[in-house]
Amino acid sequence: MRIDIITIFPEMIEALCGYSIIKRARDNGLITVNAVNLRDYTFDKHKQVDDYTYGGGAGMILKPEPLFRAVESLSSPSPPDEVIVMTPAGKPFDQKEARNLAGAGHLIFICGHYEGIDQRVLDHLATRELSIGDYVLTGGELPAMVVADAVIRLLPGVLGNEESLELESFEGGMLEHPQYTRPAEFRGLKVPDILLSGNHQEIKRWRQEQAVKKTQGLRPELLEVDFKQ
Repeated sequence: MRIDIITIFPEMIEALCGYSIIKRARDNGLITVNAVNLRDYTFDKHKQVDDYTYGGGAGMILKPEPLFRAVESLSSPSPPDEVIVMTPAGKPFDQKEARNLAGAGHLIFICGHYEGIDQRVLDHLATRELSIGDYVLTGGELPAMVVADAVIRLLPGVLGNEESLELESFEGGMLEHPQYTRPAEFRGLKVPDILLSGNHQEIKRWRQEQAVKKTQGLRPELLEVDFKQ
């Protein structure tokens, strides 16, 4: 998979790609992640990417020309599967959306800044708008990397143990069951006996029951959605 992230702070993207699973996936040639500097697609001497909003109001808006040029340049020789704008007004991002995007070969992310992005970019350039939550951040770099991370870990060969994906939260519509490790007792707090029993069938049943209980307590709406489906 190739991922291009258009930003005015490419150093942020490179820093976040330098660790853990994403770094290993890059090093192993499973993915290509490019931090694309939007200012490289400006023609004026000041490399201006923003301007005042028509109609008045506070703040600056990202201009359409550099964004169109950047996406058009990155779309050669073949167009991307998706051009994604990260914005609080976008569709809520979830694990289902991550699985959908994991089937793509080329994704382009546009990171907003300031007061927003010229509407013509959203209407005629973006294929979808995504949001990671109902709050406002300084820019789109962190949201873009959140989505990229969730997608990359779903790609074949990225995780060392593919079984990990099947047991994670939101796979199967529920939260993940509680996890424990050594020691078996810490400050009087004991690991459930069932996990020490060696009875894998009973352990599996216990984990399923605990996943349901945890989901009911923390995210009951997930069970409601699954029931409606």
